[in-house]
Amino acid sequence: MTGQPPALDELLADAARRVLHLEMRDHYEGSPAYATWLAGEPIDYAAMYGPWLAMARPVAARGVDFRRARVVSEPVSSYVRFEYDVTPHANLAAGERVRWLPRNRASEVHLPGNDFWLVDDVVLFSLFSGDGVRVGTVVGGAEALAFAVEAFEAVWTLGTDHADYKPA
Repeated sequence: MTGQPPALDELLADAARRVLHLEMRDHYEGSPAYATWLAGEPIDYAAMYGPWLAMARPVAARGVDFRRARVVSEPVSSYVRFEYDVTPHANLAAGERVRWLPRNRASEVHLPGNDFWLVDDVVLFSLFSGDGVRVGTVVGGAEALAFAVEAFEAVWTLGTDHADYKPA
C-alpha cells in the first residue's frame, strides 16, 4: 500500500473482529508515565491513560478480540517492569488481554522485524530508532498480514497471562 498509513485511532473505531498488538522492544522512548514511575511518584492513571481508555474500551465492549503480547528480555529492563506495573491500570482496564513471553522462549518463533498493530485485516508496522523513538509506520500487504497473524498467535500460545507472569 502506498501513501499515508491509516491512523490507528480510526482503525480502532471501526474494528469489528480483532485487534492484536505485538511488542518486542525492551524500551520505548517518550512516555511521561515512565518518567513519573522512574521518579517514584504516583501515576495519575486517569490523566496519563484516559485517552487510551476512552479509545480502547468501546472496542473491547463491542466484543472485539483485543489482545496484546509482549516479547521481553529477562531479567527485564526498567521499562518493561514499568509496563508490567501499569498494565492493570492501562491495558487490562481498557479491556485488553495481555500475555508476556520471555525472549529466551521465543527462539523458534518466526517474528517480524518490527512491532505491529493488526486491526481486522490491516497490519501497521511500527518503526523505531535504535534508542526507542517512534519514527514511522508502514502498512503491510497480504503476505505480511498472514505472517503477522501467525507470529502473534505463536507468541500468544507460548506466552503467560499477565495475572500469572512474574517478571524476572
